[in-house]
Amino acid sequence: MTKEKLFTPYQTFYIALAAVSQFLVVLDFMVLSPLGAQLIPALHITPAQFGMVVSAYALSAGAAGLLAAGFADRFDRKNLLLFFYGGFILGTFLCGIAPDYRFLLAARVVTGIFGGVVGSVGFAVITDLFEPQLRGRVMGYVQMSFAAAQVLGLPVGLYLANIWDWHAPFLAIVALAIPVWAATFWKMRPVRDHLALQKDRSAFVHLWHTASQPFYLRAFLATSLLATGGFMLMPFGAAFGVNNLGLKMEDLPKIYLYTGLFSMLAGPLAGKLVDRFGTLKVFFGGSLWTIAVVLYYTNMDGITPVWMLTVVSCLMFVGVTARMVSSSTLTANVPSPAERGAFMGINASVMQISGGIATGVAGLIIHQTESGRLENYPLLGMVVSGSMVVCAVLIYGILRAVEARKNDAG
Repeated sequence: MTKEKLFTPYQTFYIALAAVSQFLVVLDFMVLSPLGAQLIPALHITPAQFGMVVSAYALSAGAAGLLAAGFADRFDRKNLLLFFYGGFILGTFLCGIAPDYRFLLAARVVTGIFGGVVGSVGFAVITDLFEPQLRGRVMGYVQMSFAAAQVLGLPVGLYLANIWDWHAPFLAIVALAIPVWAATFWKMRPVRDHLALQKDRSAFVHLWHTASQPFYLRAFLATSLLATGGFMLMPFGAAFGVNNLGLKMEDLPKIYLYTGLFSMLAGPLAGKLVDRFGTLKVFFGGSLWTIAVVLYYTNMDGITPVWMLTVVSCLMFVGVTARMVSSSTLTANVPSPAERGAFMGINASVMQISGGIATGVAGLIIHQTESGRLENYPLLGMVVSGSMVVCAVLIYGILRAVEARKNDAG
């Protein structure tokens, strides 16, 4: 067995920087879901309007990503990170001072415009800095940000919201994000090697050339389905637990804490499994696991012990993490170096736009009775499971095409 290759000190620094940056961007999106149980009555809005608040971020992030994708390979990636991360901080601050529904909706649009691009630029840098045989582990560590957002962010965010109100978590994110921006400015090295590969054509031609390639279109379609499950289930998870399963608001932080801990353990493990056994086996295994748990979870009903829902949530997010890590590793191997930034930008936009649409569709599928109960949750589980099956078929075809291209080049 070959010895596992170690990261250089600077690579370790960037992994930490990317993970923390992604943690705060993910937390900004995720914290809105458990706050839904407070936001809906506080702002006197319906579940459909709350779905619009969630969708506003996703749709604006997707639109901004598409506009930025044509320029993503024409600038130093460090400068792009500084610009968009700074805008993300501004948008989050506006959320933290929002006095009503319309202001919050507009603030989520601003946050999405900038925050939605941060992840794609960060993943492009990962592909620039790390060799293919290391990317599974790197993606595993960076994907830990999703779990860390639950372990550290969501319980603390809910705690702050219970002490003050729903504005507090957003202001706390701003306070943490400013030092990260400063570390990026002072410590991160320029990332410019891709500039030498650019051809003399406009940003929009570059964008169209990347977006119109049939092979890339298959990857974008798979990404759109990959986003469906999380965007359909997560925004309404807190309301489902409180109104359908009999949880109390103070139970939610404990559930998110333990779920996040399991996801944190699953992230690096999934990355190592991808590097050892390949993307396909990990993705298929994670998909089957997730489908089984989703169908069980969405059919739960009545008073449910906290420990039982915690176990179900942990099992579900272990499968979700395996799918995300393996699919991210595959996606990084799809584009050519000269089109990597544009591809990642479009891919992130597709995920955000499809996720925003999925949240809106979920808001139409379920409805809230006068007692607060959410109806049609089992139907939502079937829709999510069906999207996972189709996504798995697409991932299989994309992986085979990537391997065939590698063999032709070799």
